[in-house]
Amino acid sequence: MLTLAANGPADRIPAPHIEYAQLAPTLIVVGAAVLGVLVEAFVPRRSRYYVQVFLAVAALASAFAAVVALAAGGYANSKAHIAAMGAIAVDGPALFLQGTILLASLVAVFTFAERRLDPKAHGNRVDSFAAQAASVPGSDSEKAAVKAGFTTTEVFPLALFAISGMLIFPAANDLLTLFIALEVFSLPLYLLCAVARRQRLMSQEAAVKYFLLGAFSSAFLLFGIALLYGYAGSVSYAVIADVVDGTVTTVDPALASTMGNDALLLIGGALILMGLLFKVGAVPFHMWTPDVYQGAPTPVTGFMAAATKVAAFGALLRLLYVVLPGLRWDWRPVMWGVAIVTMLAGAVIAVTQTDVKRLLAYSSIAHAGFILAGVIATSAEGVKSVLFYLGAYSFVTIGAFAVVTLVRDAGGEATHLSKWAGLGRRSPLTAAVFAVFLLAFAGIPLTSGFAGKFAVFKAAAEGGAGALVVVGVISSAIAAFFYIRVIVLMFFSEPKADGPTVAVPSPLTMTTIAVGVAVTLVLGVAPQYFLDLAGHASTFVR
Repeated sequence: MLTLAANGPADRIPAPHIEYAQLAPTLIVVGAAVLGVLVEAFVPRRSRYYVQVFLAVAALASAFAAVVALAAGGYANSKAHIAAMGAIAVDGPALFLQGTILLASLVAVFTFAERRLDPKAHGNRVDSFAAQAASVPGSDSEKAAVKAGFTTTEVFPLALFAISGMLIFPAANDLLTLFIALEVFSLPLYLLCAVARRQRLMSQEAAVKYFLLGAFSSAFLLFGIALLYGYAGSVSYAVIADVVDGTVTTVDPALASTMGNDALLLIGGALILMGLLFKVGAVPFHMWTPDVYQGAPTPVTGFMAAATKVAAFGALLRLLYVVLPGLRWDWRPVMWGVAIVTMLAGAVIAVTQTDVKRLLAYSSIAHAGFILAGVIATSAEGVKSVLFYLGAYSFVTIGAFAVVTLVRDAGGEATHLSKWAGLGRRSPLTAAVFAVFLLAFAGIPLTSGFAGKFAVFKAAAEGGAGALVVVGVISSAIAAFFYIRVIVLMFFSEPKADGPTVAVPSPLTMTTIAVGVAVTLVLGVAPQYFLDLAGHASTFVR
């Protein structure tokens, strides 16, 4: 204090300048997540479920309204700028992706809240999550928790914390914010994967695999951030881009010996790319995907498959288009190779799968390859096509996993493909809805999948990646085989006498599936308005 008094107020540490209104979508979700933790502490157990569901739905709807208000206020284009002292970008791609994440999460939360699929346990309705997550599977304490009617309502604040990290991830404008957002959304997902009510050991195994491999990828990302800091003397995207372009004028004396060292740039950039490609599930960083998708509770799988991909691709786009456009000739050949291997491996390995959730996991890997084709286009058209594809894909995915939760036998969800034989005769509506989602994944005309694939392949071809489009079309043909095989199995096979039943869900899951079908058909039949919307939102602020 003496020093401050001697030197006067000019030497005080300046107060941070935060534009709270422009960060409102994220702040609303974080605030609701913190409130959700307090609900767990203070609200009586019998009321928590209703309070948590209301809080989560209200927060996500309010945050989406805030995103729409920001876009309508011009922050998607004319007023786009860097907020929070250079940490967060408020621009078209960020707002579009945040809106997509919030809408997808809203319909995914409905599946979290579903309590009518399993028969009542001791007179109490049960959901997809363990009665008491801390209990050892099969132990007396778990049986006592089930008997008492306990439910793991903590899944709602955990999901909100994950969503808040996902909202920051594609909008991060410096590498430290990117890393913190990655951890904020990854840690709750590791926990959510471990709390399945049925097959708890498989669920916990999935969570451990996801955690170990996720920690490994985070370490790569963090090491890459350190190397890029050594290269540019800053973690800010704009400064790194200037150093890459050679337009930086001032050099920090402490970093003069390493600044501009191309080895640091190339290795650091590659390590950060590895961390992001792990999150999108691209080959060869995809090994966690099938096991985690299969073991996690199905509502969590649907949420994770949709929202995480949107957030991760948003961050990848910003890194390649804002930070490393000057390195285009170095990263494009690498991304070509990753996209080709991802498309082919995802499609070919999916053909051999006998479990519906694993099949959808390899399908998501193939789709990551298709989206990478749009990323490689390195044009505004490429950004537009990726934004549209992510919006279309997320709703199809959540809808498909919501249908998987309905097909059940005595052991819970019947995910083995042999059990789906004849489902079209046993429950024509459920099979027809699942067929619509499969056709969208296959990219059949008049579905959102066709419009999305056409957009990314067109952008890739215009960007000089014609060979990539050929590989993409071949992969799509291979993928169409296993999607149509499932449809044939459902409609043209005899149902088994001991086959599964289709549970009648509450309006919550019905809403999720109805929204998925509606978005799939609307974006397939009349995609132009939404393509234009993605086009208006395709300019990054630098």
